[in-house]
Amino acid sequence: MLTRQDLERIEQETLAPYAALSVESRGRDHRAEPCPMRTEYQRDRDRVIHCAAFRKLEYKTQVYVAHVGDYHRTRLTHTMEVSQIARTFARSLRLNADLTEAIALAHDLGHTPFGHSGEAALHRLMADHGGFEHNRQGIRVVELLEERYRGFPGLNLTWEVREGIAKHTTVYDSPDNGRFDPHLAPPLEAQLVDVADEIAFYHHDLDDALKMGILTRGDLRSVGWVDEICRREEAQNPGSAYGEDRFVRVRLISQMIDVAVRDVLDRFERNIAEARVGSIDDVRRAGRRLVEFSPEATERYRELREFLFENVYRHPTVVRYSAKAVRFIERLFGLYKSTPGQLPIKFQARIEAEGLERVIADYISGMTDRYCTDEYARSFLP
Repeated sequence: MLTRQDLERIEQETLAPYAALSVESRGRDHRAEPCPMRTEYQRDRDRVIHCAAFRKLEYKTQVYVAHVGDYHRTRLTHTMEVSQIARTFARSLRLNADLTEAIALAHDLGHTPFGHSGEAALHRLMADHGGFEHNRQGIRVVELLEERYRGFPGLNLTWEVREGIAKHTTVYDSPDNGRFDPHLAPPLEAQLVDVADEIAFYHHDLDDALKMGILTRGDLRSVGWVDEICRREEAQNPGSAYGEDRFVRVRLISQMIDVAVRDVLDRFERNIAEARVGSIDDVRRAGRRLVEFSPEATERYRELREFLFENVYRHPTVVRYSAKAVRFIERLFGLYKSTPGQLPIKFQARIEAEGLERVIADYISGMTDRYCTDEYARSFLP
């Protein structure tokens, strides 16, 4: 049986010199006895998986609200797909897969119900009270809102996992890293999660839109590089019409992800050599992100992002449910603000210390789509 010491020795012997080793972690805010069978980052991964906020992701919107269909991505399945892609990167590059997985599984814990529409609504409502941003909320979840231990709040995660949550950066994310060395780059493991997140949501939002009929094969002709992959896959499946053969669609998404992963891996090797990185300190002081798309891939994804905004994210079906979501959150926020006694008792107990508006934001952001909808119905419908 491998002990924790065995696993730590394997990390030191097999990982790259610029990887984040568990024995070099800055530790936790509250002392915890080491686990005899798991490294510190493995413990963090398990703490995230077992927390309430992680389970709620199953019923939180990625793009399409839960009751539109049973087969599209939710925030939970998106998180699992990000974790899978990020682990693939970490193994290939000899980085710490356990730290990568812990950050990936935790990166969306601060998300509201109803996806980015819900977050935008809460941010507007909190404009005079510090705003709302889901990376910052994710830190509140793991440091304050989760209730797992008698002596202190939160999950008591290591500094590095919390840093990865706070510094999560994509086209949709603004890092909030004031307490986590804002002048330094995060470790490569956290940077892997950022890129894996972009790969997952671009390709899987496209996949869901095709399955739901929001997009057709003909729509993809306007994105040249996607159309080229489509044609190649159709040529290998002669006699099958794209719209009738789900295997062609599956192969399209698979090939697109493979292209993205290879691009990031090739770019990483060049970046590491150019920056002369030989340690994790070199990573932190590089002055730039070392895990990224090539300029060519960046342009391809700019084109795909614009296509998705125009044809998916602004589709009447999506906009209709987004508008309803905003209305639910705005009215519930106003209700709790005017009558705080309708908040659960444990939230009421925090109002004096943290302010009413922040407590309301904590409560609403922790709701699932279904619970928010039911709460709205209970509060406002006859």
